[in-house]
Amino acid sequence: MKILAAIPAFLLILLNFSSPAAADGPADNLPANVRPVPPTGIVLEDADRRELLEECGRLDELIAQLKERRDSRTPKLLPDVEIFARAVRQNVEHGELFSPGDIKAAKSVLAEGIRRAESLLEGKAPWTTQTGLVVRGYRSKIDRTVQPYGLEIPHDYSFGQKDRVRLDLWFHGRGEKVTETPFINQRMTKPGQYQPENTIVLHPFGRYCNAFKLAGEIDVLEALEHAKENYRIDESRIAVRGFSMGGAGCWQMAVHYPGLFFAANPGAGFSETPEFLKIFQKEDLKPTWYEEKLWRMYDCPGYAVNLYQLPTIAYSGELDIQKQAADIMEAALKKEQLLLTHIIGPETKHSIHPDSKKIISAKLDSLSAQVPPQPSETLWFATYTLRYNEVEWLTLTGLEEHWEEAEVKVRLVPEDSLIELTQTGVTGLKLTFDAGECPFVPNRNVTLVLQSRGPRGSTIQKLTLERPETDRSWSVELHRSGREWKSGPIPADGLRKKPGLQGPIDDAFMDSFVIVAPTGESWNEKAEAWAKAEQERAIAEWRRQFRGDAIVVNDSELTEEQIQNSNLILFGEPSSNSYLGKVLDRLPLQWTKETVTMNGQSAPAANHAPVLIYPNPENPERYVVLNSGFTYREYAYLNNARQVPKLPDWAVINLDTEPNALWPGKVIEAGFFDEEWKP
Repeated sequence: MKILAAIPAFLLILLNFSSPAAADGPADNLPANVRPVPPTGIVLEDADRRELLEECGRLDELIAQLKERRDSRTPKLLPDVEIFARAVRQNVEHGELFSPGDIKAAKSVLAEGIRRAESLLEGKAPWTTQTGLVVRGYRSKIDRTVQPYGLEIPHDYSFGQKDRVRLDLWFHGRGEKVTETPFINQRMTKPGQYQPENTIVLHPFGRYCNAFKLAGEIDVLEALEHAKENYRIDESRIAVRGFSMGGAGCWQMAVHYPGLFFAANPGAGFSETPEFLKIFQKEDLKPTWYEEKLWRMYDCPGYAVNLYQLPTIAYSGELDIQKQAADIMEAALKKEQLLLTHIIGPETKHSIHPDSKKIISAKLDSLSAQVPPQPSETLWFATYTLRYNEVEWLTLTGLEEHWEEAEVKVRLVPEDSLIELTQTGVTGLKLTFDAGECPFVPNRNVTLVLQSRGPRGSTIQKLTLERPETDRSWSVELHRSGREWKSGPIPADGLRKKPGLQGPIDDAFMDSFVIVAPTGESWNEKAEAWAKAEQERAIAEWRRQFRGDAIVVNDSELTEEQIQNSNLILFGEPSSNSYLGKVLDRLPLQWTKETVTMNGQSAPAANHAPVLIYPNPENPERYVVLNSGFTYREYAYLNNARQVPKLPDWAVINLDTEPNALWPGKVIEAGFFDEEWKP
């Protein structure tokens, strides 16, 4: 349904002066000539640099005193202080302040950090009961860095009460100059687009400018979890919203996590990769076959059916080229007999029309007031990867083939204690209802009628399942054996791709990871130099693009705790990296001084190297990655739609071709492991 908001004539005149969201231009389609992102900052006057670093030092001293305290409260609140010091020090030392206004902002940011540190040393934390604009921080599980996020706390929010309030996530637009200091300053001084009544608005940093993908996606989830620990959030009334790049992030989070939100409100942005780049960027795309498959990680049209259970209100300006995002999703939903609510700001370019704002706000308020008290009785879910595998009480535990569509439709018939389920491409699933949630009567077994669809036709199977427990909880896990479905989990007989352990390479950087540096002697000079350069690049680009400090240890100093709790990113050769040498015979490749053999194909080790992701043979609940950081490179930084994985589960690189803004060398072969982690 399209709604064109009315507009007064005088506003039409004003809006005609607004600028469209211009494409980055042909210059950003040249991999051989890539501008830096973030750009180079201004040169600080000696006095400004000295003042900022001195105040950073003062704040660091206060933080050091706080770290010596042994009470239980201080460590929990320390990230709320550390974010200010880390922001300014990073941005000064790396030249990431871009205007005199940023220098002024840095001084304000440091002043707030010092105020908080001094208060906390006195046992006080006034910001924790502050209304209005508040900046908070948390320590990320990914790399243990502190990350900021902003909040807008309603002025009538009562601390110490028991009532729970709605929370809206608001995703910011693209800002190549919005590093930590400008972001924190904005969140201290500038309200967002919307302030719904009795609603907390959370502004994720998203780890800078990546369209809330990969580590940016985890930032959203971690910031939300931190807010839930510190404020009375009604978990049934969390909305996801955003505009421009934030609209892209909203589309992505909505279709990948449909059970997390009561409503979604994406505005502009993009919803997929290829068509957007052709239209917005005027780019002539020539992807490899595995790049096309990897688009399915974040491209939203293939997940469109997940909006069946998530009320969605899209917004576009009538004259905005980024209206394309909602048009693409509208077409995808129409194929599934779903009609998108699409609010269109008349005669509007890349902005939110004021009348449209009113319509959107009224709709969201209405949805918030009518959140269903009980779980849905019908679910419709699609995915291409077990990274995104659940909605409400349905969880997928196994797929026939990653990166091909898997779909489940399930309907409960409570009066008959019956479940009707249709699946395609699924090999394992769970249905779980917590106490009080199961709609079936407790004195009857549950009947499941399960229809499986595939290239060989359709089969129907009927299973009798256990009845609910007396607390009205109920759960069942099922797996497919051949063409038959059986009760119980997928047998744990060997490696299988499963949620959180399914690849591709970039998946290792969405959880705790440690870079393991080689200290031994290398077999081949060229491979040694390449691995060293790629390791240095991975560390530097993690900081620049995902705003974190990678944890780096030498292979000789790797701890058992790190092996158990982190993905290990191994650089070097089996001769130079002792941990790689230790696990090599349990990895799906052969690597000697003379040859690298992968997928049955061999290449000289003097000028070839493998990259791959695989369950760690010494801890199969975590990954090892060989010789790779996140896989998209400098060319992708120029447009957020490009910021998707470039390499699959494994690849062999010819080192005679120098790394560039697209690739780590010439990729001579690449592929995905199958569902049993076999080439």
